[in-house]
Amino acid sequence: MGTRAWALLLVLCGTIFLEGIDVAMLAVAIPSIRSDLDLPTDTAAWVMSAYVLGYAGFTLLGGRAADLLGRRRMFLTWLTVFLAFSGLGGFATEGWTLIVARFVTGVSAAFMTPAALSLITTSYEEGEQRNKALLVFAGTAAGGFSLGLVIGGLLTQLGWRWVFFAPVLLAGALLVAAIRLIPHQPHQPRPAESENAEPGNAEPGNAEPEKSPGRPRRRTEGFDILGAATAAAAMLLAAYAVIRLEHGLDGWRLTAGAALAAATLLVVFVAVERRTPTPLVRLGILRTGSVVRADLGALLFVGAFFGFQFVLTLYLQELRGWSSLQTAIALVVLGCDAILAPTLTPRLVTRFGHAKVILGGFVLAVVAYGLFLPVGMDWSYAAMFPTLIIAGTAFALAYGPLTIAATDGVAESEQGLASGLLHTFTQFGSAIGISAVTAVYGLASSGASAVSDPDATLSAFRAALIVPVAMVTLGALLSFFGLGSRTKPPTAGAPAAPAAPTTTAAAAPTTAAATGIAATRADAIPGASANPSRQGMS
Repeated sequence: MGTRAWALLLVLCGTIFLEGIDVAMLAVAIPSIRSDLDLPTDTAAWVMSAYVLGYAGFTLLGGRAADLLGRRRMFLTWLTVFLAFSGLGGFATEGWTLIVARFVTGVSAAFMTPAALSLITTSYEEGEQRNKALLVFAGTAAGGFSLGLVIGGLLTQLGWRWVFFAPVLLAGALLVAAIRLIPHQPHQPRPAESENAEPGNAEPGNAEPEKSPGRPRRRTEGFDILGAATAAAAMLLAAYAVIRLEHGLDGWRLTAGAALAAATLLVVFVAVERRTPTPLVRLGILRTGSVVRADLGALLFVGAFFGFQFVLTLYLQELRGWSSLQTAIALVVLGCDAILAPTLTPRLVTRFGHAKVILGGFVLAVVAYGLFLPVGMDWSYAAMFPTLIIAGTAFALAYGPLTIAATDGVAESEQGLASGLLHTFTQFGSAIGISAVTAVYGLASSGASAVSDPDATLSAFRAALIVPVAMVTLGALLSFFGLGSRTKPPTAGAPAAPAAPTTTAAAAPTTAAATGIAATRADAIPGASANPSRQGMS
């Protein structure tokens, strides 16, 4: 790639880095914020959960908006919103202001991140170049999350408001660079116009006349307003129901009611999409290649990853008494995928194909989390290190290729939608993983605390660790029987298979929403104290 291509990639990667570092830093700072503003526990929890609701609730809509309204326009607009509301959080003096700021920040990330991913898939040539760009993007997300934990701890020592102001400075620099580097989009036919044509081979009668490449065509005609409203409402309710899983059987009627309402709205959404001439989501995309299986695999992998991180952080904080900074530094090794994803993974994908690399990542994850199941009260860091390095390597192997598989065979005009679907699955995966381990921990501990009954607390941690092991085991089976049967490794000398958008997140939801949920769950765990590190790791 040339200098300008690398510069553009760095700007787009900077967005996912910004999202990861923003969430991780805030999670570390929550206890200081609560103490300084004298926030009740439930308000502090909602400061984090609001971001999750905004992100998970609007990611699907955000991805489609990038296709219909212009990727460059969506990217620049919502990066600006992200900047503004992050700054608002830094000036907040009341809990409700923080909640509003974090919700809108989550919504902005839901629109901004799919736009960034689809810009990559439409700006870089299919094959080895795009694969490399996507894997660099994936590694950057994990790096942002890992560094955010450490930087957040340092900035919190200076004052928690810097946790909000630092992303403003980074977002401002990215915005200036993006305006200069992201080209204006040429006209692309709407999905309805090219539904029966191969990408790049649309017949003249199926598309409107092409307009100047300097101005994207106005694409609001026939926008599916009802579909957008029902999709956003369904996703918001589903995210809320998942967040409430942390309560276990307590308040189960409210949890079940939210889940039922979300399911009902989802049925309505499908009915609307079947009947509208310009659907928000063309349902046929769910039959494209390995899209659904890859999205489900990402949900399971990310859910297990963040669920494990959360349990590990609680173990180090509640039982071992490590400080937030000690814990963050110890877990930085999980971010080794920031190095491996753009260096090792592309070579493995070129040689073996992404399906086999994905399966290898899941198998390593099973080994990593399984090794931690017999964790003891006085394990040394050396005893934990194999799990940490293997888990980070597993993420490098599985996540980037999963995002490639999730958009294989998707037309260019629907790359934003494919990215939005993947982000939606990963955000819900992080929420499900953390909520599930929290619920299991609560049921297994029976109200015991690390101070009054450390043995019972350790036993509860071990029970919660079964959740990530089960999730990656299921994901390994899914990848073996699903993805592996559809993708063959490239033959020697043949160009790499086309790749499509990748998303991380999160883990560094993205990495994204996962960290926020972790902080929320910490207050729900019996006997858990509100300390920075426990709330700092998702």
